[in-house]
Amino acid sequence: MKIALLGYGKMGKTIEQIAIKRGHDVVLTIDKSNTDYDITKADVAIDFSIPTVAFNNISNCINHNVPIISGTTGWLDYYDDAVALCKEKKGAFIYASNFSLGVNIFFELNKTLAKMMSTLKQYNVSMEEIHHTQKLDAPSGTAISLAEDIIQKHNSYQAWALDQEKEATIPIAAKRIKDVPGTHTVNYKSEVDTITIEHIAHNRQGFALGAVIAAEWIMGKTGIFTMNDVLNIG
Repeated sequence: MKIALLGYGKMGKTIEQIAIKRGHDVVLTIDKSNTDYDITKADVAIDFSIPTVAFNNISNCINHNVPIISGTTGWLDYYDDAVALCKEKKGAFIYASNFSLGVNIFFELNKTLAKMMSTLKQYNVSMEEIHHTQKLDAPSGTAISLAEDIIQKHNSYQAWALDQEKEATIPIAAKRIKDVPGTHTVNYKSEVDTITIEHIAHNRQGFALGAVIAAEWIMGKTGIFTMNDVLNIG
């Protein structure tokens, strides 16, 4: 499989290492300063770029019939446009706020717990996410996904807010600490106890492996997919 890496920072380099170990060829490595490239050299593209160029990267791939895997967060105001274009062009597209296999299991655990807790009004939900200081968006895309899943499953919450406590709103604390790959914590706290679920990433390997597995899975398919489709969960 010939892979284009759109975004060649730390994550892009980790994806490259894992892809090569799994027998694939990386034929393009594109950073934000490189806009003149032929995406058709690749069988599939993996986008871990920056929010300001992610939609252009995705559109370029779809327009040239190259399946695209995107893990860039912070660009989702244009997500519906990407979906519409993919349907129009009969392309193949996966977006995930987090490609880690463990995190996607954590997503399902979070949904199940939220549904179980929805009748227990004495518990208040709060969240915390911690990432490295180079992360550009806050809260993280993963934290937003977790919060939106709670809102969908738990009838006491209608929104989330960064570093704010409001009625019917899930507060999310976002911290930036050097060399932290990613930690996400969901708390249900009452006067008598606290229930906590947490995912701690030890390095970038899990995110990168999940992205490569998604790229392998999408080959030959048409449509808009999620990691649940890749992993056959949920």
